Amino acid sequence: MDAIAPQNTVGSQPSATLYRKIAWRIMPLLMLCYVAAYLDRVNISFAKLQMSRDLAFSDTIFGLGSGIFFLGYFLFEVPSNLALNRIGARVWIARIMITWGLISAAFAWVETPAAFYTLRFLLGAAEAGFYPGIILYLTYWFPSHRRARMVALFMSAIPLSGIFGSPLSGWIMDGMAGIAGWAGWQWMFVLEAVPAILLGLVVLRWLEDSAERARWLTEEEKTRLSVELDADNAHKPPRGSARDAFADPRVWLMCLIYFCFVMGQYGVTFWLPSFIRNTGVASNLAIGLLSAIPFLTAVLAMNLLGRSADARRERRWHLALPALTAATGFVAVALFPDSTALSLLALCLAAAGVLSCAPLFWSLPTAFLSGGAAAAGIAIINSVGNLAGFASPFLVGTLKDLTGSNAISLTLLALCLVIGALAVLRIPAALVNR
Repeated sequence: MDAIAPQNTVGSQPSATLYRKIAWRIMPLLMLCYVAAYLDRVNISFAKLQMSRDLAFSDTIFGLGSGIFFLGYFLFEVPSNLALNRIGARVWIARIMITWGLISAAFAWVETPAAFYTLRFLLGAAEAGFYPGIILYLTYWFPSHRRARMVALFMSAIPLSGIFGSPLSGWIMDGMAGIAGWAGWQWMFVLEAVPAILLGLVVLRWLEDSAERARWLTEEEKTRLSVELDADNAHKPPRGSARDAFADPRVWLMCLIYFCFVMGQYGVTFWLPSFIRNTGVASNLAIGLLSAIPFLTAVLAMNLLGRSADARRERRWHLALPALTAATGFVAVALFPDSTALSLLALCLAAAGVLSCAPLFWSLPTAFLSGGAAAAGIAIINSVGNLAGFASPFLVGTLKDLTGSNAISLTLLALCLVIGALAVLRIPAALVNR
C-alpha cells in the first residue's frame, strides 16, 4: 500500500513512510467494509437465478427492483454525507453498515414484488452516504497526488466482492438449498448480511474521525500530515459551502460523466451471472467461478492504472481510455452471446475498463472541491451518477424481455461510456492533473 509520490519530507521522516503507515492502518478495514457493502448490494444478481423461478419474477421485475435501490440512495445521499461530515466517520459509517446488514437479511422473507421493491428502496436509503463518505474521508488523510491509488485500492473491493462473493453465492445457493425448509437464495441473503453487521461494530472501535484524533500517529506525524494537506489544498478556492457545490457548473459536468460510467458499471455487476448463464452454463457454482474471472482482471487493471495516474499526475487519458475499452467489451459481448469463452473474454475487457473508471474519476472533483462544497459536491455527483444504477438494470432487463436479446441494451451501455470518455476530455488538464 505504499503511496507513489516524490519523497518530500517535513522533519526527518520521509513522507512516503507516513502515508504507508496510514494506508496500512485504515485501508484494509475500509476495503472489507466495501466488500460487504457491495456484496449485499449486488447479490441480487445471483439470487435472481433461483428467485425468478421460485417467485415467478420476470427480468423486468428484477431490473426495476435492482434499480429502485438507487432511488433511496439518491434521496438520502447528500443529507447522509453532510451528516458524516458533521457527526464523524466512525459513528456514521458504523450506523450505515449495521442498518444495511439488517435490511439485506430481510430479503430472505420476500414473497411479492411489492416487498422486493420496498426492501430494495430501504437498502439504498440505509447505504446512502457510505461510498461518498469514504471518498471524502480519504481527503482527510491523503493529498491529491496520492489519492488515485488509495481510491483504486479502496474500490478494489468491488471486483474482490465478485471474485470471492460470486463463488460463495453460488455455493450457498446450491449447497444450502432445502436446509430448514429454506431455498438457497434465502440462506444467501441471511449469511451474506452477517459480515456487514460485524464490521459495523469493528468500525466503532477501530476507525478514527481524523488524523488529529489518531492515537497511533505521533505529534510530529500529525504536523507533517497537516502541512502536506494544507499545501495540497492551497490551489483550491477558499473552503466552500454546500450551496457553492450546487452552483458550480463543474460539479454538474462531473455528474454527467459519472452517470455514464455508472451505467456501464452496473451493466457488469448486476447482469454478469445472467450473461454467463445465457451462454449455456447451468451450474450456479460454475457461473460463480467464471464470474470471478472478469473481476480478477479488473482488480489488476484498476490498481495499475491508479499507480500510473498518480505517478504521472495525469487524469484525463487515464480515465477516457478505460471507458473506451469497456465500450469495446460490451459490444463484443453483444456479438458473441452464445460462446462462453468469447463472452468471458469480452466481459473481462468490460469489467477491467468500467471498474477502473470510478477510482480514477474521483481524482477529478476532489482536485477542485474543498470544505462543505467537497462534502456536498461529492454526494451530489455520487447520487446523481448513481441514478444510472436505477436506469442500467431496468434498461437491460426491460429490453431483454421485449426483444429476447441483450444486444440493444449492451450497445446503449457502450454508447454511454463513449459519451463519458468524450466529456472527460473536455475538462481542462490544468484543473485536474495534480
